[in-house]
Amino acid sequence: MDIGDLFPLVIYDDKCYLCSKFASVVHTLAKDKILIVGHYSDIGMKIKSVVFDYNYDSTKMFWFMTKKTAYGGRAAILPLFFNILTSKSREHLDYDSSSSCTRDCKTPKAFFMRTGSLFSNSKKIALKF
Repeated sequence: MDIGDLFPLVIYDDKCYLCSKFASVVHTLAKDKILIVGHYSDIGMKIKSVVFDYNYDSTKMFWFMTKKTAYGGRAAILPLFFNILTSKSREHLDYDSSSSCTRDCKTPKAFFMRTGSLFSNSKKIALKF
């Protein structure tokens, strides 16, 4: 499998209830235009090992990746929605909407913490595939 063929894609925290709900909304809006992958899934781990440095903690935020750029957190919002609006559907993409919430992530406090994290974390990385 060539990782470059998987783009565009979203990587999200699949151990967080709120993040899983966000990914579900993106999946619904994208209608098979974007692959949705969990940080802790097998394919998510493979993609992250190729894209990020070994010691980089990519789980602080969700990532939207194209063949040229990986956008993290706040930097990913506009490119993600622009891609949803302008790209064409691909073959049926699998999406596992299950989450294994190991934290107390269904509370209002968790919602505000995750939302604050989304807007305070931002990263953009050039990719070469």
